[in-house]
Amino acid sequence: MQTQLDPDYYDRLIDEKDAASYLCYSVRALQNWRVRGGGPLFIKVSGRSVRYTRRDLQDWISAKRVANTTSAPS
Repeated sequence: MQTQLDPDYYDRLIDEKDAASYLCYSVRALQNWRVRGGGPLFIKVSGRSVRYTRRDLQDWISAKRVANTTSAPS
C-alpha cells in the first residue's frame, strides 16, 4: 500500500514543540539557537510566537552532514 504525502507537508508551519520533535532535540535547544544563532531558520509570527517549516529543518539537517569527524559542516 502506498501512502500519498500531503503536497504542503514540507512548507506548512509547525510550532517549536513539533520542530524540536522533528529534529530529536529539546525545545530549549531551539530557543538557545534562536538567541545565539546556528540553528535552523525560523519565522517570527509575533513577539513571542515562532514557527518553522519542515523544509527549513531539512535544509539545516543537510547543511550539517559530514563525511568524517575532521570535516566541518558547510
